[in-house]
Amino acid sequence: MRVNSRYFVLVLLLFIDFCCVGQIIANKNQSMPFYNTSLSIDERVQDLISRLTLEEKVSQMMNSTPAIERLNILPYDYWNEALHGVGRSGVATIFPQAIGLGATFDSDLAYRVSSAISDEARAMYNVFNDKGYHSQYGGLTFWTPNVNIFRDPRWGRGQETYGEDPFLTSKIGTAFVKGLQGDNPNYLKTAACAKHFAVHSGPEKLRHEFNAEATPKDLWETYLPAFQSLVEEAQVESVMCAYNSTNGEPCCSNKYLISDVLRKQWNFKGHVVTDCGAIADFYAAKDKGGHGVVATKAEAAALVVKSGVSLNCGNSYDALPEAINKGLITEKEIDAQLATLLKTRFKLGLFDKVGSNPYDAIPYEVVDSQKHRALAKEVAQKSMVLLKNNGVLPLRNDLQKYFVTGPNASSTEVLLGNYYGINPNMVTILEGITAAIKPQSKLEYRLGAMLNKPSINPINYATGNAGNSDVTIVVLGVSSTLEGEEGDSIDSNSAGDRLNYDLPENQIEYLRDLRKTANKKPENKKPIVVIITGGSPINLAEVQELADAVLLVWYPGEEGGNAVADILFGKVAPSGKLPITFPKSLDQLPPFEDYSMKGRTYKYMNVDPMYPFGFGLSYTNFTYSGAKISKNKISKKEDVTVTVKVTNTGQVKSDEVVQLYVSDLKASVDVPNFQLNAIKRVSLEAGESKEVSFQLTPKAFEIVKMDGSKTIESGEFKIYVGGSSPMKRSFELGAPKMAELVVNVK
Repeated sequence: MRVNSRYFVLVLLLFIDFCCVGQIIANKNQSMPFYNTSLSIDERVQDLISRLTLEEKVSQMMNSTPAIERLNILPYDYWNEALHGVGRSGVATIFPQAIGLGATFDSDLAYRVSSAISDEARAMYNVFNDKGYHSQYGGLTFWTPNVNIFRDPRWGRGQETYGEDPFLTSKIGTAFVKGLQGDNPNYLKTAACAKHFAVHSGPEKLRHEFNAEATPKDLWETYLPAFQSLVEEAQVESVMCAYNSTNGEPCCSNKYLISDVLRKQWNFKGHVVTDCGAIADFYAAKDKGGHGVVATKAEAAALVVKSGVSLNCGNSYDALPEAINKGLITEKEIDAQLATLLKTRFKLGLFDKVGSNPYDAIPYEVVDSQKHRALAKEVAQKSMVLLKNNGVLPLRNDLQKYFVTGPNASSTEVLLGNYYGINPNMVTILEGITAAIKPQSKLEYRLGAMLNKPSINPINYATGNAGNSDVTIVVLGVSSTLEGEEGDSIDSNSAGDRLNYDLPENQIEYLRDLRKTANKKPENKKPIVVIITGGSPINLAEVQELADAVLLVWYPGEEGGNAVADILFGKVAPSGKLPITFPKSLDQLPPFEDYSMKGRTYKYMNVDPMYPFGFGLSYTNFTYSGAKISKNKISKKEDVTVTVKVTNTGQVKSDEVVQLYVSDLKASVDVPNFQLNAIKRVSLEAGESKEVSFQLTPKAFEIVKMDGSKTIESGEFKIYVGGSSPMKRSFELGAPKMAELVVNVK
């Protein structure tokens, strides 16, 4: 076909002209004040808002924000996860589940973990952004950490928390936020979120309609301190309001929690986000599983925005234009919340040229790097809790035959927990043990038992191996198929909660059979080591009786199998401590729906649990001696220093978590039996001693009165320093005797 050359040239000139016009428009857009980094963030935010239509404003207040092409604004999704590694976004380092991090009692380690996670998050975001991918789970605003208090073992999401103690939760959570958000004075590395605000810990099945009732004393003694620490100490960028109501008001419109406490008392400047779909609960009738506080979506959206919530996870805010038309809210009120929300994106540098902040240069090579894998293994090692050992551990790694069995031995599911990433090199417990034994040793593996149902076939070839092996290592417990969030635990008939506290009966029956076989020759009984997986307390009474050793490994992450092997074969001594009390049975606890702290956790239990908070054995022994206090009498405004000598009297190098508890011996109101006030992890060679010091501020001697106010009363306070909580059961199980001191506060 002949082409008219004059026509071709004309078309080419028009095309070039069109491209130039497009470039001029783009350059003009980039020169608008909200792109100008020399202006303050407030100035940039206000300029941007002034250019948006009402519909555009509303679209930017829901988690999945669309592009605004005329302003060169890219799409962005606020919904991203990083509970124990970047989650749901592809390959990432999978660290042990949050409850395992809590079991390390190590805030410095938590900081290193979250710093690694935020490095990976930035590296992944840089790659996604370069490719033009802006979908969910690819952003920099992370809805973590979960600093709710694990008040009841039945709660399936307790695994996401750092345990039952407000002090421990505050320390780990604050460090975690600081690592996520970074220390750059001009930019956030990522944006963290304290959730779920507040008084939220089950039941999962009722969370969309449930009203958690908590006294002012319980609020300020238990449920609010961790949130306060994250806001005031860590400057957490966002807070997520919970599905449930607290004391009669849905949390996402709760005036006391959001306005009075969060904004006024704590001076929180970041944005508040709803839990996902929470606004729909406002206009769902009570008999339909909602709160039923308003009749329509528009009323609900207006109420939540007017309550100070900037971001809607979901799409309920699309009813805001209707709410304006009905006079339920003004555009000015919407602008105020949008301004608060947009500041987060500006702090992250999302409206700045690529290369403007140092985090743009983090390379993808950091993702699941050898350094991060080593860190994941370190966390797993330090999180594992030795609950029993009659001397069988550590094992030699050159025995003639090992038998590894149990439903969780070869499972990758038990490495993960929930809210996890994925990884091409997951090391199961079976694989870790197999890699650790000597070439001349034999190892046999059989599943032996299903996770939570009896075997159909009555013939079981597995049990006989317990009698002809030097040691049987049986891996029992639960997985996230049985405990977790409402819709994730697909094999749970109670929406992820564990209303049955026991191990599945078929697992116990299998362990009984193994014990019988291992004991067949009384003169040569074979030892059984039980490894327990899971993210919550479990009734291990019969396991404790049947096993020679019991090791709790939580959900230990991608290097879990190698970490288990390191503990079993003595490469590393166990040093994890329980961040939650294991009751003997649910009979020791109040009803699940009761949010009163009476009878709950080590602070308020008056019965002996199965395993106490803070407990965990080692392969060595520690003694606490030479306790000293800087002053026996102090004023209510003075600090006091407590010093104790910790000695490793055994033959094995080990870490020890030194814990300091304070007990008010005489108070005008009910107070905790004792409460954790300081922790320090120390490493001691065999025979080595170290002097460990703690400086206690007056806050350590505060009590919470019935109206929620705090005071320090004159009187005597007892201080305990040791390797567990001061519960009598700790010492029955082998915890070292604690050092004790008394201080008089006047």
